[in-house]
Amino acid sequence: MHVPDGFFNAAVSVSAGAVAAAGLAVCLRGARRELDDRTAPMAGLVAAFIFAVQMLNFPVAAGTSGHLLGGALAAILVGPYTGVLCMAVVLLVQCVFFADGGLTALGINISIMGIVTVVVGWGVFRLVARLTKSRGGVTAAAFLAALISVPSAALVFSALFWVGGTAPIEVGAVAAAMGGVHVLIGIGEGAITALTVGAVLAVRPDLVYGARGLTQPLVLRGASAGEPITVAAEEPAPARATVKPFLLVGLGLTLLLAGIVSFFASSSPDGLEAVAENKGFLDQATHHVFGSWALADYGDVGGIPVGVAGIIGVGLVLLIAGGVAYAARARGKVRV
Repeated sequence: MHVPDGFFNAAVSVSAGAVAAAGLAVCLRGARRELDDRTAPMAGLVAAFIFAVQMLNFPVAAGTSGHLLGGALAAILVGPYTGVLCMAVVLLVQCVFFADGGLTALGINISIMGIVTVVVGWGVFRLVARLTKSRGGVTAAAFLAALISVPSAALVFSALFWVGGTAPIEVGAVAAAMGGVHVLIGIGEGAITALTVGAVLAVRPDLVYGARGLTQPLVLRGASAGEPITVAAEEPAPARATVKPFLLVGLGLTLLLAGIVSFFASSSPDGLEAVAENKGFLDQATHHVFGSWALADYGDVGGIPVGVAGIIGVGLVLLIAGGVAYAARARGKVRV
């Protein structure tokens, strides 16, 4: 759903940029409360993982593909404030180095793909997760949160395009088309999010920010009386002692997805591109200012294999997102 240059007029682009800047400022302050010995190391990995999985377009309809947005996943794993920061770094790297998403539309993309997906996804997740204390319930909440976040972002795009798009549209028709295809994409997003959250819960539940305080105590039955005996949940091992192996395995998986699996991604246009072509406003897109860079279009412009471009992108996102997380955490400690 990366919005290119040329889809929106200057007023909406500038306004969305201001909203994105204000949202990031709020999230920088809020992230200081989330970034601890577990969340801070995870932030760079989560952002890099989202970058890698966003490269893996999957077919959702005839001639149309979709990919992970990742806002709900980021919020559940590292918290909503830190999640927005992770999404902003991913979108910035994609825009500047890979010409994916317009430079003038960066504020729009951060607002829609970053802030909207995180806010909606986190809100749905918290609402559903509070109804259960089981790992299965948390995983189901993650699926629903991710599923709902994607068409929500698509409908916000439709509303913004109605207000300040550069082509006249029937907002109802565009909203129906965007919502319909992105519900299908949302199912894929929900599956990826649930699978990822479930996998982390299975090996390191303490690293899932959204599941903290939701673990269910172990209940044993007495051998004779059959009365329940509640046993306190085992305390997790110290984060600093065990988080490094998890991060190394996660990074290895991320590099595998970006470096090898990316070769098998669908080449069909994504949901936004397909709707824009069908509704007649795709030709409003203009050339990206960084469109001639060697890494543009994930290496296609410079003849770089997509896997190599993906590995470079993972490294950039990991360093930038990790640096932002540790800088925000350090600043928070100084103010305490």
